[in-house]
Amino acid sequence: MHAGGRGKGGGVKVAGTFDEVREKARQILGMTLVTPQTSAKGKLVRKVLVEQNIYYPGPSPIREFYFSILLNRATGRNMIVFSQQGGMDIEEVADKTPELIFHEEIHPGAGLRDFQCRMIAARLGLVGEAAKNMAKLAKAVYRAYLGMDASMIEINPVFKTSDDKIIAADAKVVADNSALFRHPDIEKMRDLDEEDPTEVEAGKHHLNYVKLDGNVGCMVNGAGLAMATMDIIKLSGGEPANFLDVGGSANAERVERAFRIILKDPNVKAILVNIFGGIVRGDRVANGIVDAYRNIGEIKIPIIVRLQGTNAVEAKEIIEKSGLKVQSAILLKEAADLVRRALEPNA
Repeated sequence: MHAGGRGKGGGVKVAGTFDEVREKARQILGMTLVTPQTSAKGKLVRKVLVEQNIYYPGPSPIREFYFSILLNRATGRNMIVFSQQGGMDIEEVADKTPELIFHEEIHPGAGLRDFQCRMIAARLGLVGEAAKNMAKLAKAVYRAYLGMDASMIEINPVFKTSDDKIIAADAKVVADNSALFRHPDIEKMRDLDEEDPTEVEAGKHHLNYVKLDGNVGCMVNGAGLAMATMDIIKLSGGEPANFLDVGGSANAERVERAFRIILKDPNVKAILVNIFGGIVRGDRVANGIVDAYRNIGEIKIPIIVRLQGTNAVEAKEIIEKSGLKVQSAILLKEAADLVRRALEPNA
């Protein structure tokens, strides 16, 4: 399932025999697992992964580490983040004892150097065969990170067995969606059961949609404008219910699909459409909104439309003369005021 903290939620169990495997799998399958990374509703467990036992006895102590590779956006370089304090409480470690979290930046030209791998092993307190195996794992994970165009690989825990083997016991891999055309094997792994069904539907129509927990639906063209629109909604006393970017061609078909997706959220009490007519003319967008509204039928919640840019005045006239229950604005402040009024109890 696409959430961390499964161990704390009761989703990870250790079994010693096949009968125990069967019984513990029966306990997990079908349960609703609530973790710090899920909503309060939790997630339904549909599959169980059975892994080898790595807790066997041996000459040296068992240890768990944290290891991840991701992009440091401040420096523009890939970075390894690691700690001796791996396992279920890594978030608490980062919050209360950040000095136990180490960082190692990777030069984009030189790549991950051998001395850096040895330094990582040393800071984890490893020596001998365990240190060599940790260095090999660091190199291998970095090759995988580059080879699959990942934006993050997180292994928690990296497990040192009692005979000094180093194993990636649990991992989270985030692939760059924009690079999936180069990785059809990764695309095949997509599990739609673990994704929001509305987001899946939006993706089929090439709409950039992310569901949020607010009460004002957003329909915008352009990611930057979408973020500004979400800010203005919060400043108006509302909470964004979604991020939805219809893209540059906000025609009637795309607008109608966007409306239908937003309206599926029962928490939405108003919709703010904020379109900048740069590539696309504002009057064409306005006509698309009118056509989409009529195709859907009566929409019982307030709709505020703010069109700016090319032919914005003509677009406002089209909205106002349509006879539909749509409020229009040109200035962002006007749109914000209309959103605030729409959320008032007696609106």
